[in-house]
Amino acid sequence: MRLENILASHALRNPEKIALVAGAQRVPYGRLHADILALANGLHKAGVGPGDRVLVYLPNGVEFVQVIYAVFALGAIVVPVNTRLTPKELAYFAQDSQPVVLFVHSDSLESVLAVEADMPACKWVVVGKAVAGKATFDSLLADGIERLPEVPASAEDCMIMYTSGTTGKPKGAVITSANLIVQHCYVNAIDWDLNSNDCFLVTTPLAHRTGLARLMNALCLNATLVAMERFDAGKALALIEQEQVSALGMVPTVARMLLPSIKTRPEACKSLRHIIVTGEAFPVELKKVLIDLLPQVKLHSFFAMTEVGSVTSLGHAEQFTHPASVGRPTPGVEVKLVDGEGNEVPVGEAGEMLVRTGVPGRFTTMRCYYNRPEETAATIVDGWVRTGDMARIDEQGYFYIVDRKKDMVISGGFNIYTKEVEQVLVEHPAVADVAVIGVPDAIYGEAVAAFIEVHPGSVINAADVAEHCKSRIASYKKPKHVFFVETLPRNALGKVLKTELRTDALRNMAAESVER
Repeated sequence: MRLENILASHALRNPEKIALVAGAQRVPYGRLHADILALANGLHKAGVGPGDRVLVYLPNGVEFVQVIYAVFALGAIVVPVNTRLTPKELAYFAQDSQPVVLFVHSDSLESVLAVEADMPACKWVVVGKAVAGKATFDSLLADGIERLPEVPASAEDCMIMYTSGTTGKPKGAVITSANLIVQHCYVNAIDWDLNSNDCFLVTTPLAHRTGLARLMNALCLNATLVAMERFDAGKALALIEQEQVSALGMVPTVARMLLPSIKTRPEACKSLRHIIVTGEAFPVELKKVLIDLLPQVKLHSFFAMTEVGSVTSLGHAEQFTHPASVGRPTPGVEVKLVDGEGNEVPVGEAGEMLVRTGVPGRFTTMRCYYNRPEETAATIVDGWVRTGDMARIDEQGYFYIVDRKKDMVISGGFNIYTKEVEQVLVEHPAVADVAVIGVPDAIYGEAVAAFIEVHPGSVINAADVAEHCKSRIASYKKPKHVFFVETLPRNALGKVLKTELRTDALRNMAAESVER
């Protein structure tokens, strides 16, 4: 079963139904499918075939959807990259995945051209304004629809989604068609009561897993997707009312930003049936305010990872009876907690969370890491995916995350790996050593804080740190708080004591708040 075939069936049965709304464009299933076939034909003539990688660095819009489905139709593999990431980060993904085609928007082209020397040789396709020397998106569509070659049944891999690790080097999780179909066409629909009558609003980048999930929900279920190019609270409220949105996908940060607008006109949201939230902790106070304003809405939250999909989820009532929990296992997902020797821990004790859904790649867990056999073997053991998260389970089967074995900050729904930020900061000539942690943030859930040791005789300030990070990592990864210290606290083995730094950070932030 393949994603492009599901969409083709919807186009045949309901060609006039609106599949996608993006800006002023309203695209029915029939036209979307025809454009996908035409684009797939153009890519086929450009030499794209089964197993080839196609890197997609595009903003939210119709073209993003057309491209990824055209790639699916050829048995090739999409490498989606969030446009909030820098061109330098894009270049790394290109070096790692070795794409045969790169899709980039003309608005981003100048900055991407700056790193062209670091990119592997491949065909560039520009969406938007035509650029001399580069192929255009429209030129790939121009030849129309021809019969495409049959995709071999073995071409199950359809996407590589990059997820960082403790080394700071992002790894590509190989996702199959089955992973996306089982998760978003069946499990989500059954668990949350989604159907073809729903209209989904995406407030996050489609290249991010939360936006991509809602895209797959909509197009697998013959529903409608409304994609915002960028989030704006007032525009989001207007779209909910105008398009009669019934399912709103977001991260808690977006909920906080949207709340003032909802308070002014809660009646604009009368069509909403579902609010689907993931990506960071969802405070119970925020949940209560939302439900007081929108009593007809059901809240769904879940704990997920790129490598394993949805692991656990909380139903609407459970949001308030078990607010500290990440929920019970998603239907079909096996979860166990183990100690350092691989033995299951008793109820109430913390252990590393392992996840399994059958053969990797067949249901919801990734097939492997791209071109990383050793890391794949260390992560997937006897079909169980080692998540690196430490959790405990109670007598009722509810899971609670107690610590992150992988040192990660979740800010605004985006994963930020502290090692990656540390590696960037230590490149500054004035920085002798650095430790990065996550701290509470009223808007984004968590923010990045950096503790920096400065070389004797060197001078550096917070503005210098921000400027240094500007071209190296995405803006949401930059430290919001910078603290300069003579020495970082360490244990007898020389390991930085981040627990002490978290205490210091909270004290420093409180002092800053008083000073303001």
